[in-house]
Amino acid sequence: MLKDNGVVLFQGDSVTDCGRNREDEKDMGNGYPLLISSWFQARYPEKNIRFINKGISGNRVSDLESRWDTDCINLEPAFVSILIGINDTWRRYDNNDPTSVQDFENTYRKIILQVKEKTNAEIMLCEPFVLPVPEDRKQWREDLDPKIHAVRSLAREFHTLLLPLDGLINSAAAQRSPETWAADGVHPTMAGHALIAQEWIRKAGF
Repeated sequence: MLKDNGVVLFQGDSVTDCGRNREDEKDMGNGYPLLISSWFQARYPEKNIRFINKGISGNRVSDLESRWDTDCINLEPAFVSILIGINDTWRRYDNNDPTSVQDFENTYRKIILQVKEKTNAEIMLCEPFVLPVPEDRKQWREDLDPKIHAVRSLAREFHTLLLPLDGLINSAAAQRSPETWAADGVHPTMAGHALIAQEWIRKAGF
């Protein structure tokens, strides 16, 4: 269990950002970080835990690296959750600006090393994911799948928690239409965010 005054930090791109007010550190956005923090506070009202969302829409792993001291290390987190990677794939297809698997993994490794060396935080790596809607998302698998494998490899290397979101959400999409979980294949609906939050809480042991 987290100690009083501990910080749980959510990092990532638009899936984590989810419309948060960046001028208000207490604003968790409207997605899975809000659901997780709300659930935790309702279950453990006696605990004084700070939940902080520092996700920024459009970010790639290189963007996390550039702001990592300010938006992670300096916050002295007790728990760091990272969901990044879909924009490292997306920019290849919409802007001809790819991120190689090697660059993705090397940069990701750098930020994990900083957390390991400069904090005592537990880390959860969350797989990036995509659903096959609209049709063009299917071709993204060529680029995204190796990056998902890189995240899994880093989780093994650093003995972090791993949230297998790509499998989780695609499995749900086999039971009910992909649009139920992410209408554009990337940004979760509220049902999608609830699915992520539910599995995140289970994996974190909260």
